[in-house]
Amino acid sequence: MAETEKLNVLHSTQVVIKEALTKLGYSEEMFELLKEPLRMLTVRIPVRMDDGKVKVFTGYRAQHNDAVGPTKGGVRFHPDVTEDEVSALSIWMSLKCGIVNLPYGGGKGGIICDPREMSFGELERLSRGYVRAISQLVGPTKDIPAPDVMTNSQIMAWMLDEYSRIREFDAPGFITGKPIVLGGSQGRETATAKGVTIMIDQALKTRGIDVKDARIVIQGFGNAGSYLAKMMHEAGAKVVGISDVYGGLYDEKGLDIEYLLDRRDSFGTVTNLFTDTITNKELLEQPCDILVPAAIENQITHENAHLIKAGIVVEAANGPTTLEATKILTERGVLLVPDVLASAGGVVVSYFEWVQNNQGYYWTEEEVYTKLHEMLIRGFENVYQLHRTRGVDMRLAAYMVGARKMAEAAKFRGWV
Repeated sequence: MAETEKLNVLHSTQVVIKEALTKLGYSEEMFELLKEPLRMLTVRIPVRMDDGKVKVFTGYRAQHNDAVGPTKGGVRFHPDVTEDEVSALSIWMSLKCGIVNLPYGGGKGGIICDPREMSFGELERLSRGYVRAISQLVGPTKDIPAPDVMTNSQIMAWMLDEYSRIREFDAPGFITGKPIVLGGSQGRETATAKGVTIMIDQALKTRGIDVKDARIVIQGFGNAGSYLAKMMHEAGAKVVGISDVYGGLYDEKGLDIEYLLDRRDSFGTVTNLFTDTITNKELLEQPCDILVPAAIENQITHENAHLIKAGIVVEAANGPTTLEATKILTERGVLLVPDVLASAGGVVVSYFEWVQNNQGYYWTEEEVYTKLHEMLIRGFENVYQLHRTRGVDMRLAAYMVGARKMAEAAKFRGWV
């Protein structure tokens, strides 16, 4: 059992995709088409570092499937980026787009680097070098990048500028997650967290729990986790636990979220200021109504799934629950809202940004949130209904909803 869980994220994604396509009645050929990206580009990026030496970085861009439309997905800067991880993430993006009915396929990019150890100038040269390396394959009608782990609106701005120089025309729709002044959308920065709050509201409704009576534990206090803690606190929920890379804080009476937000650093670290911390593993097992893993993958496994006390688990991170743990939680009656549904808010508002860029007309934050709310509720209802009527777990239901649009588009095109 433990060995099975050690298999990489690409393999576990393929296992669920195969089951989803089989349940939907598609052929083995359809699985062969969708199990890996149509294109995977590996690039080598030479960057002149501040000490005068040249360091060569490895980067990737995966385009999973463009049967529905151009591919779309973030670019992450992280020392642990791998080709398999980027492939799996591009498949997840395809599924997210299918679940919320966007005219996209999934894409994903990454560069093996540690931005925490790089200067502003080095990051700019790396960002521009990456765009030069992938420029033939990307664009507003081909593949649209966005921010991801350890990348932000400034990095998107450098990438936009480099692409505009290469193409010799202004193309704001080439990339999303940009600063507002360069064509970014209102609400983009908080979109993922906002989407997770909408999912939490829907999940609570299925259990008949009022948000003001809910106790919530959030693992991870980065961009998504900290915004989520703020939003849930403002909605009246009791945030009883949070954590970062150094450990967790738990108080059954509720934490002082405003104080913690004020003290966290730019990488989401705050627990190092406290002495009475618990481990991340212990935090997951604390009593609460909703558990939100918003940090890294493989946090809930077959070893600790039976110790989870939450009635609802909402995955804000990518792949925090293994397949074996998903099965255990479902059998125990826990409602699990999977990552491909729960964290779809980011790509929805990225889509809105692209639409606004293409038409040259920009919306208010209120308009963005109204449209986001409608699309995510529809996505949740479709997945939840399939989960109930077909008697499958929420992850498999989400994969079935997400894969159907892609598979139908590929079929109509005559690919399979």
